[in-house]
Amino acid sequence: MTETETGTEVLLRDLCDMWRVRLLEEKIRDLRLNGDVVGSVHLCIGQEAGPVGACSALEPADALFATYRGHGWALARGVPAVGILAELLGRATGVNGGRGGSAYFSAPEYGFHGENSIVGGGAPLAVGAALAGRFDGTGRVALCVFGDGAMNQGSVHESMNFAAAFDLPVVFVCENNEYSELTPIRDMVRADVLADRARAYGILGERIDGNDPAVVRDRVGDAVQSAREGGGPVLLELMTARLVGHYIGDAEQYRQPGELERLAENEPIARLERTLRSAGTPEPEIEAARDDAAREIETATQEASAAPLADAEAVRRHVHA
Repeated sequence: MTETETGTEVLLRDLCDMWRVRLLEEKIRDLRLNGDVVGSVHLCIGQEAGPVGACSALEPADALFATYRGHGWALARGVPAVGILAELLGRATGVNGGRGGSAYFSAPEYGFHGENSIVGGGAPLAVGAALAGRFDGTGRVALCVFGDGAMNQGSVHESMNFAAAFDLPVVFVCENNEYSELTPIRDMVRADVLADRARAYGILGERIDGNDPAVVRDRVGDAVQSAREGGGPVLLELMTARLVGHYIGDAEQYRQPGELERLAENEPIARLERTLRSAGTPEPEIEAARDDAAREIETATQEASAAPLADAEAVRRHVHA
């Protein structure tokens, strides 16, 4: 938020940014179903407040590590939609020349240091980035995103313990959508508040509303500032929900009757639009947030689709043994 922005202007910007993520994800879904995008694709529809709120609290030098549900995190970090779409479409103009695809692309020039298809695999990378920042003078904070299922991975436990022991500037963000792939998290753990595990590492842990971008921005902002000032790592548990399957093609037979309808009442875009209408925001301004996002994603799709396909001969480029 700038000093000159009003509260309503910030909320409208949040709304537009969440629509950008939602419409990008819906476009990727359509392209995958049409066969234009191949391979496994994981969408974050319903979880837009997390990336939009958190990324607005980061500085350019900070390092973000996401999961394979990371298209929205990349877009919110500033990676252009056309580069993401071109990557998923296997185009030479993609952020990784069409070699990374949906689950592995990265764009470090935007502070987006990649998705990771290994559950919990981003945590040690984030710790390494934070440790490097201690020596390179950047003052970098690393923000690491993972799901609730990853909280049970050894790599995440070890990373939190290492970061705590050495007071490293890492903000661990657990997006708790209450499903570990296809299994309810309540069936996987005995203590359901995952943020409580922070006490075991001697760091601050907090469960917050992950469907409100303003709440996410405030709490992540505090955590980033504390980490940057030498306070060490923080664990934030963002309570949210995905409104789609774990992957495209997931039959979602684990859902309870009426569950999606209940979740839709609390999804972040609908919630924020209700808030703005209750505050008297004119309807054209609310509609403009979606329209602006729709134009951007449609233009990016056309540009990405028109780009040349990646050269198969370049598949081994950047591979080192």
